[in-house]
Amino acid sequence: MKGARSLEMSRLDPPFLYPSFVSSTMWLCLHMVLKVIELLVYQEKYDLIGVHSAREFVWWYNGHPDGKNLSPDLKSTDTAVILGQGNVALDVARILLRPTEELATTDIASYAWTALEGSSIRKVYLVGRRGPVQAACTAKELREILGIKNLYVHIREDDLIKSPTDEEEMKNSRIQRRVYELLSKAAASASSQPMLGQRELHFVFFRKPDSFLESNERSGHVSGVHFEKTALKGGGPGKQYAVGTGEFEDLDCGMVLKSIGYKSVPVNGLPFDNHKGIVPNIRGRVLKNISGDSSQVENGLYVCGWLKRGPTGIIATNLYCAEETVASISEDLEQGVLASSSGLPKPGREGLLQLLDNRNVRPVPFSAWEKIDSEEKRLGSLRNKPKEKLTTYEDLLKVAT
Repeated sequence: MKGARSLEMSRLDPPFLYPSFVSSTMWLCLHMVLKVIELLVYQEKYDLIGVHSAREFVWWYNGHPDGKNLSPDLKSTDTAVILGQGNVALDVARILLRPTEELATTDIASYAWTALEGSSIRKVYLVGRRGPVQAACTAKELREILGIKNLYVHIREDDLIKSPTDEEEMKNSRIQRRVYELLSKAAASASSQPMLGQRELHFVFFRKPDSFLESNERSGHVSGVHFEKTALKGGGPGKQYAVGTGEFEDLDCGMVLKSIGYKSVPVNGLPFDNHKGIVPNIRGRVLKNISGDSSQVENGLYVCGWLKRGPTGIIATNLYCAEETVASISEDLEQGVLASSSGLPKPGREGLLQLLDNRNVRPVPFSAWEKIDSEEKRLGSLRNKPKEKLTTYEDLLKVAT
């Protein structure tokens, strides 16, 4: 995140839906396919204070109405552990470690900035099950966090040792090769010890969480994570997976943020590939089974997002994914694939609006979102920010009306 880079994310989740031009044959798509359920792969006790999902934390600092009341305790500990090394994990670490005077000129929620201004966290551990070659982040996100001013970065030299399989994996992936190079450069240029007052970022590889530790002094609070050391096994490049070695170690901390991935779950009435965690499809057209046979298309049924391709990518990936599905819909419309079997004209957008009204769902059209966007920019201009977020549904709907 540089300068006034936006932290914006959608804050109008169901029951607030954006109407679009969807024909009646797509009601099932609207009702079922777009209902993507996020499921944490790793689950633990949620009742320990200080343990949060990274998603909740991202919602909190982005001003999402559902995350406003998270109130993470940033004052009682100087150490946070983030489980995962993907882009979301790096984003969260960057928010915790970046100087607040720089965050002040972004569109971060004001209440989050105030909390971060008083934060005691000075040390963040990014922990992954596999090695640096398999780190799930992109080079751009990694460069940004490594570029934080006055930041001490620590990576164990032994963790950077590559196997022949790792070497082959890097040859086949420019992204993985670049990420490894950045990590190696950061390790080589780092001093042996942090200087006084420096914030610290520690990359920890080959560890998987076994359990959370409860504090003896503060009942009900997390005091650390119990990790099992891992080693890589697998059949070749891109197929290596982490297995436990039976050796364990503890890492003390007062905050844990879980960012180790999401997996879509089956939706009633739709075929589902359990291995890939997706609805089988070809360019967004839903298939009747997981065979991949293009002749087995469910006419008029489409899928988009993580349910289409799995939980990968960045915002640009989502845009391309959506454009591909929309292109498939457009092609089918032009070729008459979506023609009504009854011969009657389809209700289209008006039919969708009527359906939403019947279900007591209040739609927020694009024109209303533009009002929200304009008001947030106006409020932000008063504070030298790109935006000042409206962080309650009441305020959002008031402005949208």
